[in-house]
Amino acid sequence: MAAGLFALLDDVAAMAKLAAASVDDIGAAAGRASAKAAGVVVDDTAVTPQFLKGSAAARELPIIKKIAIGSLRNKLLFILPAALVLSEFAPWLLPILLIFGGTFLAYEGAHKIWESLSGHGGEAEVELEEQGELTPEHEKATVAGAIRTDFILSAEIMVIALKEVVDSQPDAGFVTRAAILTVVAIFITVAVYGFVAMLVKMDDVGVHLAAKRSSVSQKVGHALVAGMPKVLAVISVIGTAAMIWVGGHILLISLDELSTSLGGTVADVLHAPYALVHHLEGEAHDALGAFGAVAGWLVNTVLSAIVGLVVGAVVVALMHAVHHRQDTGHDDKQDDRHVDRGHDGAVEDS
Repeated sequence: MAAGLFALLDDVAAMAKLAAASVDDIGAAAGRASAKAAGVVVDDTAVTPQFLKGSAAARELPIIKKIAIGSLRNKLLFILPAALVLSEFAPWLLPILLIFGGTFLAYEGAHKIWESLSGHGGEAEVELEEQGELTPEHEKATVAGAIRTDFILSAEIMVIALKEVVDSQPDAGFVTRAAILTVVAIFITVAVYGFVAMLVKMDDVGVHLAAKRSSVSQKVGHALVAGMPKVLAVISVIGTAAMIWVGGHILLISLDELSTSLGGTVADVLHAPYALVHHLEGEAHDALGAFGAVAGWLVNTVLSAIVGLVVGAVVVALMHAVHHRQDTGHDDKQDDRHVDRGHDGAVEDS
């Protein structure tokens, strides 16, 4: 009986080691997948503080909490199941989804640049400053808008992470993929919104330190209060650059992967941009010796950003053309109604 008990304990120990190894594998795979989506995570982190403009200091953390819960719900209840089903039954769709996602990121980045250069981006901020603090209705609408924006970014993060899992562990089963992506979803959500919460409350920390008697605390507090708006502005710029760079990089990689499943001239056209960037990256790498790796990365990054900026600018131009045509059509209808009323009035006067 004692021998049977020891055998059972040995089996339990072996199962525990196997489970621990599986957890380590899942953790390592989740780390690699999260790293692949780092560019979009930076974008997500940079975008979120913009939704807190006009909110009272006491409402900042509750708003972040609501957005974080909505983000986690997006990832776990909607995006994760859909991504797993696609990876199981239609993996060829993943590059196509990434192409749409990369185009969206490029558009968002180019649109932010256009707003900054044209001055149109400040209209909403002026209106918000005139209204004062957010009302409960405005706060609800703000949270809903933030969660909608997060859905696109979360979908991009999860698809990139899934693509990394599929590529690095092609034999991973459905349950393993689900476990890895669940870890990625939770880790990225906590990291993004934890960092955002820390950022937006740093000025409150500064005010608290400035009220201390210690001169060192006061200096640090004043520096935080004065510096945080600049930090948030820098993060916003980094987020815009990340959108353009990551969007272009995703487009290059995804178009190349899509070309492998096609043939003929179409495949050559889709493969050409990636081949050119890869060739120039290799040339820079080989030409600069010890600095080759950094030079190659810079070349790839700059060219990816150029691709993202060009694609984003084209989409921005198309969107503005569509909106202008819709506005023109609406104005023409109003003019027609005005003419009809004038004509009717003239008949009545006569």
